[in-house]
Amino acid sequence: MPTNEPYPGTQAVLRAIRLLKAFSDRKPVLSLADLSAATHLKKSTAFRLLTALESEGMVARDAASDAYCLGPDLLALGGMALRSNDLRPASHAELERLAKETGETATLEILVEAGMLILDEVVSDHLIATTHWIGTSWPIHATSTGKVLLAYLSGEARRQVLQFPLTKFTPHTIVQPELIDDELNRIRRQGYAIAAEELEAGFVAVGPPLCIFDGQILAAISTGGPATRLTPERIDQVIPLVLESAGRISARLGYPPRPQSSAP
Repeated sequence: MPTNEPYPGTQAVLRAIRLLKAFSDRKPVLSLADLSAATHLKKSTAFRLLTALESEGMVARDAASDAYCLGPDLLALGGMALRSNDLRPASHAELERLAKETGETATLEILVEAGMLILDEVVSDHLIATTHWIGTSWPIHATSTGKVLLAYLSGEARRQVLQFPLTKFTPHTIVQPELIDDELNRIRRQGYAIAAEELEAGFVAVGPPLCIFDGQILAAISTGGPATRLTPERIDQVIPLVLESAGRISARLGYPPRPQSSAP
């Protein structure tokens, strides 16, 4: 993805941002040593920046363990960012409609670095369903939304996002470069991606892209659930519903409508 060179004198800001980005769902609590190692900063430098971040509520420190986690003010900023994002209000009603029509969980996702971040979701009413994952990031190469965005990236942008070797989460995860190229070419031709047990055994999802007024691919939606319900026959029924939802959301974002048989 294209990057902008930072202005001179912003090194401290960039280092502080690196510290914040070191936290993840798998590692929500980190020690000073963990953060120093993850960001390649000296402990003294990391501690100084963490003290500043703590004073502004961006991180919180546990007095007993001296470990850090993301702070309440950062969570508030994240909520504000979600509320102000045009994608969510343009998409949420369609996610609700899609979840109702398919009986499966519907999500709205964007590309952040090398992962797909869930901005919004409507969870299935089934007893066996995905749980709430808003704010979670999933590997781009193993998700339907990630694969469909990869399919529309330029070659250079795709090379920057896909860092080989890729993690093989299940026997079905595609990790070989030549097989990935074949898969992405097929996805681009058909206008949607299917991830059949590629992220987790037993989970299947279908995802098309969302476009804005100039044709740029902005995000993707998906519907997903257990393979016991999303059988190949059921997938064939779900695909048109997901494509229609993506088309309506794209139209709200200013993208000219096209025939339903055409890819966005």
